[in-house]
Amino acid sequence: MTANQDSGGLTHFDDQGQAHMVDVSAKPATDRLAVAEGMVRMGADTLALITEGRAKKGDVLGVARLAGIMGAKKTADLIPLCHPLPITKVSLDLVPDATIPGIRVQATVKTGGQTGVEMEALTAVSVACLTIYDMVKAVEKSMTIEGIRLILKDGGKSGRYEAK
Repeated sequence: MTANQDSGGLTHFDDQGQAHMVDVSAKPATDRLAVAEGMVRMGADTLALITEGRAKKGDVLGVARLAGIMGAKKTADLIPLCHPLPITKVSLDLVPDATIPGIRVQATVKTGGQTGVEMEALTAVSVACLTIYDMVKAVEKSMTIEGIRLILKDGGKSGRYEAK
């Protein structure tokens, strides 16, 4: 049996069940794209504090955007079996939404490489959401981080994935 058969198709385990970094050296470098999303749910007063620029720690959305970019670039340092990748683009959209109320976060990550950037996009969203929480937790500790998920992945052997 191969490692994938023994581990139920999980590529990060060898045939003895030990975790390992997948060998991608034989894979061709292709353009890769991933988009992830999530949100921080909060009270309307906290959202107003952010959108009106009254947070004591400063520009919440600007700092969260930079934190998300940094998070994407540091993914291989945080997730043990992720490959360090030459990321060619990271962008974050942080959109206040009074209907939640809260902030919707979306990250887009691109590379030209041998493995995808799904984890980088998910890490970017996670770090941006955590930064929003950190910057206004003094006024609302009950905020929740929700719905972090991959919504689009394109490139590589498995092709395109779009969340429903």
